[in-house]
Amino acid sequence: MITENEIAKPDQENIVGTEDRKIINKYVSIVPAHIKGPDRVSLLMRQCMEMPVSDRVQLNNVVNRLLRIMVDKEASDIELGGYGSNDQVWLRIYGKKEPVLDFPKFTKDEAAVLILSILNDKQIGMLDVLKNLDFSYSFEYPDYLFSDKTFENAELRMRGDAYFDVDCLAMNMRSIVPELRTLEQLEFPPKVVKALSFNYIKQGLVLITGVTGTGKSTTLDAIVEWHNQNSNAHIVTIASPLEYVHKSRKCMVRQREVGRDVKSFHEGVVQALRQDLDIMVIGEMRDQATILAALEVTDTGHKVFSTLHTSSAVESLDRIIAEVNDVEQERVRIRLADTLTAVISQKLVPGLDGKLILAREILIANASIRAAIKNNNTSEIYMMINAGSPEGMITMEQDLKRLYLQKKISLEMALQYANNKDLFKQIIGASL
Repeated sequence: MITENEIAKPDQENIVGTEDRKIINKYVSIVPAHIKGPDRVSLLMRQCMEMPVSDRVQLNNVVNRLLRIMVDKEASDIELGGYGSNDQVWLRIYGKKEPVLDFPKFTKDEAAVLILSILNDKQIGMLDVLKNLDFSYSFEYPDYLFSDKTFENAELRMRGDAYFDVDCLAMNMRSIVPELRTLEQLEFPPKVVKALSFNYIKQGLVLITGVTGTGKSTTLDAIVEWHNQNSNAHIVTIASPLEYVHKSRKCMVRQREVGRDVKSFHEGVVQALRQDLDIMVIGEMRDQATILAALEVTDTGHKVFSTLHTSSAVESLDRIIAEVNDVEQERVRIRLADTLTAVISQKLVPGLDGKLILAREILIANASIRAAIKNNNTSEIYMMINAGSPEGMITMEQDLKRLYLQKKISLEMALQYANNKDLFKQIIGASL
């Protein structure tokens, strides 16, 4: 393990040595100075596709050293390259993103070479055409310490996204913890776990929603692993990219990564119907085709878990309906009302201890909520959630109040993260 002193002030020479710089500069120097913009990156791509294994291994080690320090700092994300980085490496630690001044600097070309060194030829080709690439990356970290538990020869996984920023290649990588949090650790109420359970409800749609970086994938993986420990079923997951890799226990878990194992979310969902599945996990409902396919899976008697980038339960329902064309909306509204089981909307709120605290809104579909969806009265659903605590429901404002009263978050943060700030002031009884 890296010591606390080394974490505070990493030795730049230990991250990027003289030999590492020579290899990086070998590829950078090939590109003539008069070639600018995307043509410059394309030429670097072609050169890196021909990179010998010895050079690739050397540069992979540079990236791995950056990632090891990243996870030791308990950062969720690392940013490298692109115009906006100002040649620095940036980390997000407990929700706050800052440049790491003690890290070595990388020019735009140098960062591009490092990014390309961890991609294979097919991935580089896709990045050149699409200008964006979601991918997964793993590296070894001997004796990795996580939550007071040491993982010997741990293989840590990262979720990567390579993209262009003002004609320069940039990359974000997000850390995937080596050990899943359980639903109990995430403090899911027993009534909600019952609604999520395949043992209790064999079919229906469950949505995990929230903006980027609110732990949707963590919750989704916790749900998969809960079933893996407690149900006998066949789970098929479609992800982009694949994050946590589950080992089949009581469930058979098949995991397919978009771009590697299947062409698209939509095709993965359609194909799963021919794979004797019980539970389908869709990493994200991104478009009309995937939404309609997911509803079809639930219609055929299966349980479906998926995510949406929305900030509240009601917004999630409106988003699904609005995502399809006008001709389909009435039919989708009825199908959604018939198949919906639950919506869990999440936020990560800075806590008083400096770490992030999970706050959530929970909708459990009952007869009143189903009727409101069918009648296009989704505006009434918030108050149904507000009054639905006996069934396990809670609004975001009620949960923020709970966290504030438990002295886990400040009143200011609770107000800042409330969806309805005026209503939050009323239920907290505060004049802010």
